Amino acid sequence: MSTIAVNALTARWASALDGGQTVVSGAGVYPLLALLARYAAGPARDELLAVAPDPTRFDLDRSPTTRLALAAWARRDLPLTDRWLREVPAAMRGELTGDPAHDQAALDEWVATHTDGLIRRMPVRVAPTTAMVLANALSLRTGWAEPFRDAWCQPAAGPWRGRRLAGLSRIGHDLDALRAVDTAAGPVSLLTVRGAEDVDVVLALGTPGRGAAQVLPAAIGAIGAPSALPVAAGPGVDEQVVEAYDDRPELFVSTVGFTVRADHDLLARAALFGLATAVGDGDHFPGIARPLAVSQARQSATATFGAAGFRAAAVTAVSTRAGSAPRPVTARRRRVRLDIDRPFGFLAVHRPSGLVLLAGWVTDPARSA
Repeated sequence: MSTIAVNALTARWASALDGGQTVVSGAGVYPLLALLARYAAGPARDELLAVAPDPTRFDLDRSPTTRLALAAWARRDLPLTDRWLREVPAAMRGELTGDPAHDQAALDEWVATHTDGLIRRMPVRVAPTTAMVLANALSLRTGWAEPFRDAWCQPAAGPWRGRRLAGLSRIGHDLDALRAVDTAAGPVSLLTVRGAEDVDVVLALGTPGRGAAQVLPAAIGAIGAPSALPVAAGPGVDEQVVEAYDDRPELFVSTVGFTVRADHDLLARAALFGLATAVGDGDHFPGIARPLAVSQARQSATATFGAAGFRAAAVTAVSTRAGSAPRPVTARRRRVRLDIDRPFGFLAVHRPSGLVLLAGWVTDPARSA
C-alpha cells in the first residue's frame, strides 16, 4: 500500500476525533478498503478508490516487530465468483458455517492468534444474515534502543494537576531526537523514541488547548519534514546552559506511561472511508459475489507505552450482507528538557518507510502504583 495514501487516511481520521483518549490505525483499515475497491463496481468503487487508490499491500513480511494478516470468510452458500476464487489465495479464505455462535468463536480465535492476545474479539459480530467477513490484524512489539526509568510524577498544573502518575524519564545526548515544528495547529514538539529495531514512536505535544484533531494530523504531516523552529520554541521545552564535566549536549525527557484502548464504528464516518455508497442496498461488489452490501465496519485497537518498550495491535473487520561518581566541573553544556505533563499524541512509525502504523491521543495516563 502507498505510504502517502495510508498516512493521509490516518490524518483525515485523526482530524475527525473528538479529543478523548483513543488510538486508530489507518494502516489497519487500508488493506480492506483496497481489497473491496478491487472487486467493487459503480459509485462504490469510485468512492473506495478515492480513499485507497493503491491496491498493493505494504510488505512487512521481513519486519522483526510488525505483523499484518488479512483473511476473508464466506458463507457456505454464497456463490463466489471465479475471479475471487482465482485471485484470493486459498490460505486467506475461510468459511462461515451459518451457526453464528460457532463462527464468532472461530473469528475471535483468529484475532487472538494474530495479535498475540492483545485483542481477543473480532470487532464485528456474526449474524444469521452475515454473508462474508473480511478482517485485517496488525500487531507490533518493540523495545527501546535506550530504555526509560520508572519515576512517578505529579504535575503541578494543567489537566493532570495533583495526580500521581506513572512517570518515565531518561537522559540522553541525541538532541536530534527532539524537534519543534511550525504547523497549522501552532508549534508542536515531536520526540522520536527510537525502537531497537524498525519501529519508532513519536510523542507529539501541542500548545495547551490543542486536541487530537489538530495535533495528530500536524504530527503526521511533519514526518520527514525539516524542522522550521528552534527546539526551544517547542511546547513543553526548556533550554539552559549549565556547568558540567564535559560539553556534550544533554536531552532530559519526562513523560508518562500509558495504555490506550478504543473501539470504532467506521460506518459512523462512512464517507471518510469510502463506504457511503457500499452500505446501501445494491450490487456493489460483483467481483466477489452478487448482490453484496457492507453491513458492519469496525476497528478495535490497543497500545501500551512503558519503560522498556511499546506494544500495540489493531483489528479491523468489514462484514457484508446478501443484498556514576561525581567528576569535577570543567565545561559548560547545553541542556534541553522536555516535560510531557498534559494530554499529548503519539504515532507508531515504521522507520524504513515512514508508514504510520497507529496514531493515538493520551488523556488518562497510567497511575503510579
